[in-house]
Amino acid sequence: MDMLKTHSGKLRAIGYDGGKRILRVALEDGSTLEYQNVGESLWRNLKSSGSPWSYYRDNIEDEFTATRLTTKPATSMPPADSPSGSSISCRAR
Repeated sequence: MDMLKTHSGKLRAIGYDGGKRILRVALEDGSTLEYQNVGESLWRNLKSSGSPWSYYRDNIEDEFTATRLTTKPATSMPPADSPSGSSISCRAR
């Protein structure tokens, strides 16, 4: 599926498969969501909207059930021996 880049609100890319009626959205947090049974007219309106994020929130997000394809990227955890993530050596003098 071809994805169109966008920088509207939290949307980063949108794509549509007309044969399968699947809408895919990529969000700024790295997650990708897929929506089934989305009509062609919703896709056309989303991609041509002056504010795709608002259109998505108003007409798709709460109207269709999303399947999460990817999750948010894992945040790096600090090493177990250091609460701040950096090693610090202290010596008494």
